[in-house]
Amino acid sequence: MFSISELCCMFCCPPCPGPIAAKLAFQPPEPTYKLTPADDANVKYNLHLFDRAEWQFSERDKSKVEAFFTRTSRGNLITCIYVRCSKNAKYTLLFSHGNAVDLGQMSSFYISLGSQLNCNIFGYDYSGYGMSGGKPSEKNLYADIEAAWQALRTRFNISPESIILYGQSIGTVPTVDLATRYEVAAVILHSPLMSGLRVVFRNTKRTWFFDAFPSIDKVSKIKSPVLVIHGTDDEVIDFSHGIGIYERCPRAVEPLWVEVKSKEKREKITKNGAEGAANNKINAPPAAVAETNVSKVEKQTAAVSAKTNSTIHTRATANTAATTLTIVESTANAGPTTTTTTTISSVTRPEKANNDDAAVTTSSVTAKLPTEKFL
Repeated sequence: MFSISELCCMFCCPPCPGPIAAKLAFQPPEPTYKLTPADDANVKYNLHLFDRAEWQFSERDKSKVEAFFTRTSRGNLITCIYVRCSKNAKYTLLFSHGNAVDLGQMSSFYISLGSQLNCNIFGYDYSGYGMSGGKPSEKNLYADIEAAWQALRTRFNISPESIILYGQSIGTVPTVDLATRYEVAAVILHSPLMSGLRVVFRNTKRTWFFDAFPSIDKVSKIKSPVLVIHGTDDEVIDFSHGIGIYERCPRAVEPLWVEVKSKEKREKITKNGAEGAANNKINAPPAAVAETNVSKVEKQTAAVSAKTNSTIHTRATANTAATTLTIVESTANAGPTTTTTTTISSVTRPEKANNDDAAVTTSSVTAKLPTEKFL
């Protein structure tokens, strides 16, 4: 039997997923940066942030960022940045950002994240975003991440086992597509979507031929460990998407479901004295950021085990407002364990090492991930 939403899809939506996807999913902001040649060969570029950017580079930060262009298989020149935070970094995150930001807005987050985690970050702008040429589209999305992958592998000589794919919201679409073709250290899907139509029509149970971003039909092909994180009250991409993606992943680890409480719920809880501020440590973030209650998921530890003796933990709100990413380095036979925690939220909760007797070193930094915008 067909649901009402599926019948609407069949008879009311034309079979042209490209324009539909572009309208719903892509909202590139006015560019917040520009690139100027750093050498005569136009191989390296300097990234300059405009005044409207919320953050500006320090001289020290500038030395960490290498910007350049690379060409996709569809002929577009896209902007890439490599944030070299540590010479001895074991991992590099290939980060695919959300739908309403560009590299200028994400650069401060990349620098903070990489510095605290002792890893390097490779970011790129989709076609039509920032200084990248072309227009946003589903096909360009897949070509963009492939070009970014090839640049990371060849230009910086990074091996697949040292690469962690991180996709945020719409960024999970190219991340899933790439992960079906290459085996990497780990894959993190932050607020993934099953498909475009399933976001708009939540009762859709199948993938139609005109659907866009059919990640739900691809995740079963991923051979790498996958961590799925999603918010139970996500109003942009419904929680059911995270569950659906998780259930289809053959190598999915324990997922992280995060409860996101509205301001009204938080005020009611506080008024009734059910959960005091001392126990919940709930702070009031900026208006654009959802209130987050992590007390009920504190006992959950989401781990992605790579081929090495390392574990990656991630804690996040599904509306992309807050993320905690932890890398735990340990020896094969117990021994000392060093934990580095980066908290991108108003709540700092360092992870506890698996070995209670292990020495733990913790550092944290606070930043904000931009929220998603879908029509």
